[in-house]
Amino acid sequence: MINLSNKGALLIGGKRIGRIIANRLAKEKINVALIYHTSKTIAEETMKEISPLTKRSCVIKADISNEIQVKNMFSVAYKTLKDISFVINLASTFYRTPYNQLNAQAWDNSMNFAKGNYLVCLEASKYMMENNRKTKGHIITFGDWAALNTPYQNYLPYLTAKASIDFMTRVFATELSKHNILVNSIAPGPTIQPLEYDQKAWIEKVIKTTPLMQESSVDEISEFIITLLKSETITGETIKIDSGSHLRYG
Repeated sequence: MINLSNKGALLIGGKRIGRIIANRLAKEKINVALIYHTSKTIAEETMKEISPLTKRSCVIKADISNEIQVKNMFSVAYKTLKDISFVINLASTFYRTPYNQLNAQAWDNSMNFAKGNYLVCLEASKYMMENNRKTKGHIITFGDWAALNTPYQNYLPYLTAKASIDFMTRVFATELSKHNILVNSIAPGPTIQPLEYDQKAWIEKVIKTTPLMQESSVDEISEFIITLLKSETITGETIKIDSGSHLRYG
């Protein structure tokens, strides 16, 4: 098992779920670079929460669909953290696009995050290959349970992008196995109430449709990430933490 203390991690997407994960990483004494695109205030607030627990930490603005910004993001993070062992990429959008509104722009908006995931994994692996230890690094991506099983309506580009995350996870895991870099993905179910849902609709139309009739636990997602980061023989997996949603619709 890998000792996490004083290792460096890039956490991309520090809003909502990411904020909780950042705090959990800090409790393990992992040095964290918080990467944000638009949520600067939340990233800075999260940094204030975790900085007392870490030796090194920083906040970096980046658009991960831009290759130059991705390269700069890793460069700045490495200079601050002195190590890049882990990357956790939660960055995504959740665009609702009814079928009669689908167009090229709707596709591009979602596919930018698939492209970003590709660029992040590629650049992360270059830094991890330089680590002088048996298991050189671990990349964790985020998919969606519905992209693996039965899709729901009005999210065609989003779910297609998320389906690519699952496939990229397996391909990167295969490509990087000879370097002992592990790549896994988490596929959450309904986790935190989106802004476009009121509480009643969220509970009645979403939560009660899961077999366990409860939100996917952010705390369990955080704990599972810690388990994955400690592991040395788990790679190429997409783990569903979805309150059993895939059982009902799969």
